[in-house]
Amino acid sequence: MTRALFNGRTGRWHRALTAAAVAGMALIGAAAVPDAGAASAATGLGATAAARGRYFGAAVQPGRLTDPVYTGLLDQEFNSVTPENALEWDAVEPARNQFAFTAAGLVVDRARAHGAAVRGRGLVSPSADHVAWVAALSADDTRTALRSHITAILSHFRGQVGTWDVVSEAFADSGSVRPSMFANRLGPVYLEEAFRAARAADPAARLCYNDFGIEDLGLPKAQAVYDLVRDFRSRGVPIDCVGLESHFISAAAIPSTYGRTVAAFAALGVNVEITELDVGGSGTAQADAYRRVVSACIAVSRCTGVTVWGVRDSDSWRSNLTPLLFDAAGTRKPAYYGALSAMRICAVRC
Repeated sequence: MTRALFNGRTGRWHRALTAAAVAGMALIGAAAVPDAGAASAATGLGATAAARGRYFGAAVQPGRLTDPVYTGLLDQEFNSVTPENALEWDAVEPARNQFAFTAAGLVVDRARAHGAAVRGRGLVSPSADHVAWVAALSADDTRTALRSHITAILSHFRGQVGTWDVVSEAFADSGSVRPSMFANRLGPVYLEEAFRAARAADPAARLCYNDFGIEDLGLPKAQAVYDLVRDFRSRGVPIDCVGLESHFISAAAIPSTYGRTVAAFAALGVNVEITELDVGGSGTAQADAYRRVVSACIAVSRCTGVTVWGVRDSDSWRSNLTPLLFDAAGTRKPAYYGALSAMRICAVRC
């Protein structure tokens, strides 16, 4: 366990100032907030993050790219994108050696045309367990397929996607390696093999391990990921960052140790990224939740950015929780101002 992020004086000052900021912004959010197009992109989330050496991104669905409100928000507010599910195994290699890059390519090409960075995800994740042809493989053939899959995707997008979640969601809550076709046939060594294959395919790409439920190092799963990263670093296995998915059903679900967890992973010598952030709720509670998470990232120099898991509430995988920064009409919510104020205040003191 590492020391606390904030000393006494700084912690008290930060909390008092941000509470006032969030309260003020919540009043604005409760009123008739202008559509996102009313403000300049120079003052948006991505531009504000970039001024602090970070990114602020969103998960993007290729099918939404014909929606002018959706694309307007992307262009104004975000300087990084993640193809939401288009690079999952079942989407990108539904049949062996037959790759479907069109959907992901739409997101990547558009991002590059608009000067946004791209994060790739889903190279090795639980979605592979639902692919019939993978399920039919022998152990030896599974290893070959794993390496070929990673090599083909990173080679296709080399120079276009800067960061990859190489392996996602490989651990159970108990801290043990989650049962999967790869774990069952190859053992835990498949994790290392995946990262080595990714480095060989694109030596310039940043390689991440990504998971949910690892935001509190007091829990076995988070400790297991911490131990994995520490082991990889000690043995020279290529790993450059850890992704904290950060899906929270409500503001109350965010652990009080969140900031210390970010700092602890960073102390291992890797970057930390908040990769799939969403927080159920509304109003000032949701605004404060976004402020807390973004502040925790900005306070750690190796936390390089935040990605929210969708653009508008209506685009979310759990839209009933209204977990994002914009409502269905594309109007900024108080949560938007919570995230924005965190970056602005942390530029002065955090």
